[in-house]
Amino acid sequence: MSSDHQPLDEMPSPMPVALSKYSKRVLLKTILDRTDGGLGLLDQRVVVGGWVKSSREMRKDPPPPTTQPPAAVGGDHTKEHTGGKDVKCVEVFQSRIPFLRTIIKVFGGNTGHTKEKLESIFPKQPPPSISFLQISDGSSVISLQIMVDSSIAPSTLLMPTGTCILAEGVLQKPSLQGKHTIELKAEKLLHIGIVDQDNYPLSKKSLPLARLRDCAHFRPRTTTVASVMRVRNALNHASHTFFQNQGFVHVEVPILTATDTEGHSKKFQIFTVSGKEVKREEPVSMDDTADISLETVKLSIIEKSKKIEELKRTDSNKEALDAAVHDLHKTNALAAELEARSKSKSKSKSESHKKTENFKTYDEFFTNRAFLTTSGSLHLESCASALGNVYALGPRFHVDKSESKKYLPERWMIETEIAFAELEDVMNCAEDFLKFVSHSVSENCYENLYFLSKRVDKTLIDRLQSMTSASFEKITYDTAVEVLNKVTDKTFETKIQWGVALTEEHESYLVDEFYKKPVIIHDHPKELKPFNVRLNDDGKTVASFDVIVPKVGALIRGSQKEERLNHLTKRIKELGLRKDQYEWYLDLRKQGTVKHSGFSVTFDVMVLFATGLNDVRDVIPFPRQHGKLHN
Repeated sequence: MSSDHQPLDEMPSPMPVALSKYSKRVLLKTILDRTDGGLGLLDQRVVVGGWVKSSREMRKDPPPPTTQPPAAVGGDHTKEHTGGKDVKCVEVFQSRIPFLRTIIKVFGGNTGHTKEKLESIFPKQPPPSISFLQISDGSSVISLQIMVDSSIAPSTLLMPTGTCILAEGVLQKPSLQGKHTIELKAEKLLHIGIVDQDNYPLSKKSLPLARLRDCAHFRPRTTTVASVMRVRNALNHASHTFFQNQGFVHVEVPILTATDTEGHSKKFQIFTVSGKEVKREEPVSMDDTADISLETVKLSIIEKSKKIEELKRTDSNKEALDAAVHDLHKTNALAAELEARSKSKSKSKSESHKKTENFKTYDEFFTNRAFLTTSGSLHLESCASALGNVYALGPRFHVDKSESKKYLPERWMIETEIAFAELEDVMNCAEDFLKFVSHSVSENCYENLYFLSKRVDKTLIDRLQSMTSASFEKITYDTAVEVLNKVTDKTFETKIQWGVALTEEHESYLVDEFYKKPVIIHDHPKELKPFNVRLNDDGKTVASFDVIVPKVGALIRGSQKEERLNHLTKRIKELGLRKDQYEWYLDLRKQGTVKHSGFSVTFDVMVLFATGLNDVRDVIPFPRQHGKLHN
């Protein structure tokens, strides 16, 4: 008789779960992130590893007491009537302990002391139990439950949070009712990494994110930070995918540079410290200026003057303005002294060397001063002049002592440059980029986003999904100022007027309350943007743009670069920049110049946008900030 059904004993066994290629174990996501939660892998033998997130212990029912038969007379005294099984003398003696206690009691012995002596010789064994461990290996937001009998390893060794285990066993249905779909019954432990509970910071339950910053080397083990890191990774991958799909070439730009890439930023200077003991440099005073360049002081005067003008425009408090004016007076006095010194011919070389010696605390590695780069955009322009469309992703450095929740001295940036592109082209590219990465992370990182939406921000999934379909509002800086000046039901902390940079408060109002969608603000006053942004025909504004999004404000800043040599040279002179530093940059305008545009994305802020967190220090593996550099 034929049958449509295959006999059970001939049914094919399920395919074995795939091993991690380089560690001979199964990644937990291979089991837990399946649509069936892992049920299709029942009865399979696997090796898994991870760190204990939580645990609990259940006592096993004690076995029923057994009656010991009388000892055999004569023969082998190391055997009992147990089917010929060898029994050690110690076990025989232990079985006689109740009998010995009775004899001692009859003869008036101290049973308390006797009990202590007997237990010191034969320690009391803990009752048998089963440990239920929730472990994570970082591959999934879900934990795997592992059941370990105390006969394999004592629960006191396994249960502390943070313990690392590598276990071999069989996947089965959970032995206890709960949220788990599957568990591993451990049959063998291949590794145990114990934890010192008194010194392990994650032993305490529910540490706030601010406290976790003090132990950055451990915090990725928490579910929240691990989810953030996986979202960060997904955004990184999506960013590369977008640009590669659009034909961009990925290039690496220098971290060390001799050029002020923005023309006005404060930079970290690089010194090569010798093996000798180095003296700490003291603050510059009027009598300690041997290594201070007159040109540097003049640049400082320009920056300080701009700061005073800005303070006057924004109605800042009088104390801040007075302090800035006083600082400018001191800098002017320093410049006057340096000018007089440079004209004086009476000082001998020995005196000059003596003054310089107090400042020289480093060896000269380069022939000129070197800095950590604040931006890679200038070098990207060089590559775009040959390769067309280019992008870079890497760290950028700003001397920033503020307590900002969005920016740190070491920040990660995505930067692009597109040859033959004008402002409208690059604005469209920036919009397409944001929509692509928002859709990609929503699709490929949903479990982590769902977890973060429950723990951090309930609106983050909807915000990401709406980003992919929203049409961005494009307005000029003039329009933004006009809209903000008409607001009557709200008072801004910073008074808005033409020429003043928009604050986070202004940007938030435009995006969240007025337009209720992402906004692109373009054509800013030239004073608010770097020296190399293309001047518009009105002579007052430049071809720049900022992309403002909900939750985080300004996420992307971009511009069309100035390709006209005369305009760029004039701008460098206006700002008092050193022309010799930009000769290589000006060469790009002299030799086959091209219209080109680009933008930069503050990658760390994009992670804030995608995770719902509020402080950039919580979305960076090892944040660097003013006053703190622990590891």
